[in-house]
Amino acid sequence: MTEAGIISLRNVRKTYHLGGEAIEALAGVSLDFAAGSFWSVMGPSGSGKSTMLNLLGCLDRPTSGSALLKGQDIGLLDDDGLSALRLNHLGFVFQSFNLIAQLTVQENIELPLFYLGWEAAESAARAIELAERVGLGPRLCHRPRELSGGQQQRVAIARALANDPAILLADEPTGNLDSATGEQILALLQQLNEQGKTIIMVTHDPEISARAGHRLHLRDGRIDRIEEAS
Repeated sequence: MTEAGIISLRNVRKTYHLGGEAIEALAGVSLDFAAGSFWSVMGPSGSGKSTMLNLLGCLDRPTSGSALLKGQDIGLLDDDGLSALRLNHLGFVFQSFNLIAQLTVQENIELPLFYLGWEAAESAARAIELAERVGLGPRLCHRPRELSGGQQQRVAIARALANDPAILLADEPTGNLDSATGEQILALLQQLNEQGKTIIMVTHDPEISARAGHRLHLRDGRIDRIEEAS
């Protein structure tokens, strides 16, 4: 990994084949995401936002070019290698929360640690610590249906932090929340960034995008422009 980026994209192209037609979702993107930076990603439908997030999250591989996460070229890794990168270095926050309804707050937060092979006592202690960190200490035994949308997103953020990832990927993290609750979630993400987490957030909202230090605009699979906070 160079000092330039904890994630580096070099002439990345991603092509999908649909009904005999080749669709180029990313068309030669080169970009460095520096460690500890906060990025928003914007663009119209079909601009390549979701494709980029899937590549950054090691959920897909580029068709050509290279995507490096902490120096490892994800295009050269098998599925087990990609899973290991996700488990050890990435945290995901989704618009729809993606909590497991049958599990408690504590159990949802512990889920990544189960896959990492943590002991039960260590896992429980970590979940309690993170629940308190996001303001949900008293809710450990509640299930998602017993929580508000904002509380569910806090659980999702705590779960994303369970493995102490270097990078948080957030896909419309305030999309299902009212403005006041969304503001609280954004404040939490900013606090995590100030503590050293690299955050890459897809959003359609210019006001939310403006909260990031770096604003990437995509159009037709290409970088349209990059804006920096003044």
